[in-house]
Amino acid sequence: MITIIDYGLGNIRAFANIFERLNIQVKIAKTKHDVVAADKIILPGVGAFDFAMSQLNSSGMRDVIEKEVISKGVPVLGVCVGMQMLANSSEEGQLNGLGWIGGTVNKFDKKLFDSELCRLPHMGWNNVKHSNKSILFNNVADFGRFYFLHSYYFNCYDSKNIISTTTYGINFASAINLNNIFGVQFHPEKSHLLGAQILKNFAEL
Repeated sequence: MITIIDYGLGNIRAFANIFERLNIQVKIAKTKHDVVAADKIILPGVGAFDFAMSQLNSSGMRDVIEKEVISKGVPVLGVCVGMQMLANSSEEGQLNGLGWIGGTVNKFDKKLFDSELCRLPHMGWNNVKHSNKSILFNNVADFGRFYFLHSYYFNCYDSKNIISTTTYGINFASAINLNNIFGVQFHPEKSHLLGAQILKNFAEL
C-alpha cells in the first residue's frame, strides 16, 4: 500500500492515477491516522520551501510520518519540494527542513550559467545521469529524460547519497538516497513511462 501525503501541496491525484494503472494499492493520507502502519510513503511538494514546511507542520501528520520513517524504517520518496524538505535548511526560507539527509537547498546562481538558454525556473525536460547504483533506477536508461520545475537544488553534504545528477548550468543532485529515504527533484508523475517506472520501482522496494 502506497500512502500519499496530502498536506495541501503536490499533484496528489496524478500520483494516485499512476499507481492505480500499475495495479498498486494506494491511499491518500489527510490525517495522522491515515499514516499509521504505512508500507511506503510519497511526500510530494510544489511551491516555496517555507510554505511547504508550514503546511506539513500544521497538518498534524509530521510527527507520525517521522515515527514511521525514522523509527520504523518505512521507505519514503520526496518529490520536488518534497525532496528539498529532506534537507536541513533552504536559502528560500527561514524554517528548518526535516534534516533526514544532510544538505542545504540553494538557489541556482545564474552567473554560472554558460548558456542564454538556461533561465530560472529550470522548467521542462532534462537528462538524468545515474551516479551511485540504486534500485530506484532499475529498468530506467541512463540519461533518461524527466520533467523538472524548480529554481533551487539540493546541495548534498555526502556525495554517497547522490544517486543521479542533472546538468543545468551546474551539475546538481537530481535524486538522493540514504537508507530508506529517497528524493527526486524531477516530477515522476509528469514524466510519462520513465516516471511511472520510478514509482513502480519505489513501490517494489
